[in-house]
Amino acid sequence: MAQTDSVSVTVVTYNSGRFIKRCLESVLAQKYPNLEIIVVDNASTDGTQAVLEQFEDTCRVVYNSVNLGFAAAQNQAIQLSRGDWVLTLNPDVLLTANFIQALVDAGNLDPKVGSVCGKLLTMNANFSLPDQPLVDSTGIYFTPMLRHLDRGSQQVDNGHFLNIEYVFGATAAAALYRREMIEDISVNGEFFDPDFFVYREDADVAWRAQLLGWRCLYTPHARAYHVRTVLPGNRRALPAVINMHSVKNRFLMRIKNITGDLYRRNWVSITARDLLVVCCCLLVEQTSLKAFWYLARNWRRIRAKRHEIMKRRRVDDEYIANWFRYTPVSKPLPMPAASSGPRYKTASGSQAGQFEY
Repeated sequence: MAQTDSVSVTVVTYNSGRFIKRCLESVLAQKYPNLEIIVVDNASTDGTQAVLEQFEDTCRVVYNSVNLGFAAAQNQAIQLSRGDWVLTLNPDVLLTANFIQALVDAGNLDPKVGSVCGKLLTMNANFSLPDQPLVDSTGIYFTPMLRHLDRGSQQVDNGHFLNIEYVFGATAAAALYRREMIEDISVNGEFFDPDFFVYREDADVAWRAQLLGWRCLYTPHARAYHVRTVLPGNRRALPAVINMHSVKNRFLMRIKNITGDLYRRNWVSITARDLLVVCCCLLVEQTSLKAFWYLARNWRRIRAKRHEIMKRRRVDDEYIANWFRYTPVSKPLPMPAASSGPRYKTASGSQAGQFEY
């Protein structure tokens, strides 16, 4: 570990009163020596601010007068931060004592690593653990339908995901980002895209980072617990506004990041999923139709962001295409003495072909 590396922990709260005290206590209990903690509250009304007042002597706390959304508030916290690395953290996450050190150790294995994620395990809303330990996330992966999912989500943790390996991206619930990457991939000075407001903004960052040549590394040595409220199977239980942002952000993320080659390779799968989403909005979830009006109203500005990303793209079509599979893709750290390029593998461990870094 580089002992001089400083880490800024950035937390965004919104009506997080039942979680935030335990979350911040777990951050303050970290064994990592060089930390700053920044909390931005998005106009909570549930008592969160009263809890945060107890931490004002150990954390920098900012109270917004309105709810800016997760993405904009995280940008606000990041701009206030000074660390070599930034750990974005949801208030419903509890860290084990060596979490941050394990992430930084992994990040320093490769200077091209821009983000690092650990093994998140599922935790109930009352901070109890399930009868069987369940994986929450070991990184983000994308399918040819452009669905982004958490690798290993809801699988019983039976000792798998034990290798340090490259994955597509990290969930912002607990993601460590290199300052150099943050500055490099930001568009108009914004790391997370505020158009997303909430949900999928971390997948957008992961895709943009890959296009600009940065890697994401998963380490099993960093473990934490997360209360996951948004899962593919519980859409009907979510507030209508969350579902609307989910629909909007699916298309927003694609408009900004997809390449022509990737679309040509997967257009059948993409179109099938698009038709399903549109039909569901028309027939079942009419409140999400606002998503398409938002995209139409802001089309010119969104296209300008795409232009900025594509003119800075540093990787080829084959590289990007290799990440979009129906089973999670991971790529091992190359061995220093290896005479040939590393191979990439699926989550099952089978080798699938050559991959050049």
